[in-house]
Amino acid sequence: MKALFVSNDPAIFDAESAVRSRMRAYTAAIGELHIVSPAGRDAREEQDGDLYLHPVHSWKLLRVRALAERAHALILERGIEVVSAQDPFEQGLAALRAVAGTNAKLHIQVHTDFLSPWFIRSGNWRSPSVRMPFLNRWRRRIADDVLPAAKGIRVVSERVKASLVAKYGTRIPEPTVIPVMVDMNVPDPVLLPAHPFTFALITVGRLEPEKRVEDILAALKLVVVHYPMVGLFISGEGSERGKLERMARALGLERNVIFLGWRTDASGLMRNAHAFIQASAYEGYSRTLIEAALAKIPIITTDVGIVGEVFKGYEDILSVPVADPTALSLGIVGIIEDTQVRLELPRHAEETARAHLAAAGDIPSRIAADLTRTLQS
Repeated sequence: MKALFVSNDPAIFDAESAVRSRMRAYTAAIGELHIVSPAGRDAREEQDGDLYLHPVHSWKLLRVRALAERAHALILERGIEVVSAQDPFEQGLAALRAVAGTNAKLHIQVHTDFLSPWFIRSGNWRSPSVRMPFLNRWRRRIADDVLPAAKGIRVVSERVKASLVAKYGTRIPEPTVIPVMVDMNVPDPVLLPAHPFTFALITVGRLEPEKRVEDILAALKLVVVHYPMVGLFISGEGSERGKLERMARALGLERNVIFLGWRTDASGLMRNAHAFIQASAYEGYSRTLIEAALAKIPIITTDVGIVGEVFKGYEDILSVPVADPTALSLGIVGIIEDTQVRLELPRHAEETARAHLAAAGDIPSRIAADLTRTLQS
């Protein structure tokens, strides 16, 4: 089979990146795989076995058009049979335009819960307000055009599938649930930077509005009143970093928060923290929950992604509502004060994560099979 992915991850052009490793595994299952993606000016056309990388250099406003034109040309030149967009938004629109006038089939991947009300909601009376991208409303409208045109749809969780079926019904093919590929091998522990904390929390991820790290800071402010030596490590980079640093100072948390920046060894760092905390507004899957479970540390998270589907609240993890710093703070205090919870939750979560990953099977082969079904539709 000859497939083409329309991507939005420039890390694909880094031969040592985790995403490149995943693409190699997909290629082995698919046969011949081409990837079109925005990239920096230094990225060049590249062949890695049967994996072909095609960077697109364009201004953001012209990116959809540039991706569509490059993908369309490749369909004609290389006899591409199926085009899979890695989201139903800008990449999905580019893929839809690319297959027009060709025999290639359109396949869409949905990695985020874009039908969650929090996809466009900025906050509530209990939480700090975050500025959600205005583009998200436009993205929902794009998805309304792209998804009904697809011949196959892959989603990463039952939560996302249920939301699509509820909205689109029989106007779309039944989505196939194929979870995210996660390595079951646990990395060696990595020492956290020197700190004075007696209880260290860690959060890992992009510092973007939908991650709602503001809620974690607000929760920490409530906790340190009674437990002043509790601290938070923030691993990640993004557009919100400056705002979060200013918020930490405004709350008087300079000594309780350490920004680590982007770390490739974040999974190893987790193993030396006392608990993992996540406050996302929405997630399609949330790979970091699996990684935290494999790291054998207690997890406090909002009810997003695979929470409820894989991890059960008060059995594997502590789950709280979105945009509720008070509930997050109670979760932190609960883990600090209750030794049994601190010991039992990680044990159950690790068993659950390993069972889930084992049941997921060979993800690259399942993706290849889903593309094959799309061809046969």
